[in-house]
Amino acid sequence: MIAEDAETAEHRCPVEGGELAVRTTGEGSLLLLVPGGTGAADSFRALVKLLRTDFTVITYDRRGHFSSTDTTTGPVPVSLQADDALAVLDHVGGDGPVSMFGTSAGALIGLDLVARHPDRVATFVAHEPPAIQLMPDAAGILEAAAGQVRLARSGDLMGAVTRFADGIAGAALPDLPHLRLPHESDWLRLFDRELTEFFDYLPDLRALRRTNTDIVPTAGEASRGWYHYQPAKILALELGLPFVETPGAHLAPQRNPAKFAAALRDLLTGD
Repeated sequence: MIAEDAETAEHRCPVEGGELAVRTTGEGSLLLLVPGGTGAADSFRALVKLLRTDFTVITYDRRGHFSSTDTTTGPVPVSLQADDALAVLDHVGGDGPVSMFGTSAGALIGLDLVARHPDRVATFVAHEPPAIQLMPDAAGILEAAAGQVRLARSGDLMGAVTRFADGIAGAALPDLPHLRLPHESDWLRLFDRELTEFFDYLPDLRALRRTNTDIVPTAGEASRGWYHYQPAKILALELGLPFVETPGAHLAPQRNPAKFAAALRDLLTGD
C-alpha cells in the first residue's frame, strides 16, 4: 500500500520476518540512505530536504525500529539488515545500480550489501563505519560495548546510553536531573539485539576489493581522535582507496546537514 502527497510516497516493504516503513521523495537518480543509531528514517529528515532536488531519496526505518516491524527473536546479524536494504531497493525499483549512503551502523550494512550484491550499487559513501574488528586496539572498545549491553539488560538503560554517547564525538548527553530518554524501546533493541552484532562484524575485504562499486570511506574532521574515526581510514587503506574527511563529527548528517549535504553531493556526483 502506498500513500502519496505532493512530495513523498510512503511504502510498506515486506522482508523476512517483518515489514519496513519506506519513504521516497525527490527527483533524479535513486539514492538510498541507511541509518545508524536507533535506525530512524527521520534521522535523515534535514538531509533529505537538501538532497531531494538532485536525487530520488529513499529512506527507511530499520527492522523493529519505529514504524518497521520484526517478528524474529535473538541477535539481528548485519547480513539480515543488508538483506533488508536490498529488499527496499527491489521494492522501490529503478533501472541499474543506485547510489547509497550509510552512516555508523548503516555504513556496515551498506558494506555488507556491496560485498554480496555489488551490481546493485554504483557509488557507496561509508561514513564512520564502526568496523571495530579492523582496529589493532579493539579490545578496550569491545569491552566497553559489552559493559553497555550488560547495563541495558540489567535495567539501567539510561546508564548504557550515557556511556555509549560519551564515546561519540559531540554526542554526550546533558547532565540534567530527571533527563528522560526518548524512544526507550528502540535504544533497548539496539543494545539487546544489535550492538554486539555491529561491533563483531568484519567487512569482507576480499569481496570489497573485487567489486566495481565506487566505495568512498569517510569520517568527520571533528571525529579525529575518537574510535569511530579510525576504521574508515583503515578500510580505505585495506581497499587501496582514498580516505575522505567530511564536515562535522559522527552526527554531522543530523547536526550539520547543510555542509554535510554539500559534501555528500560532491562525493556522489564526482564533482
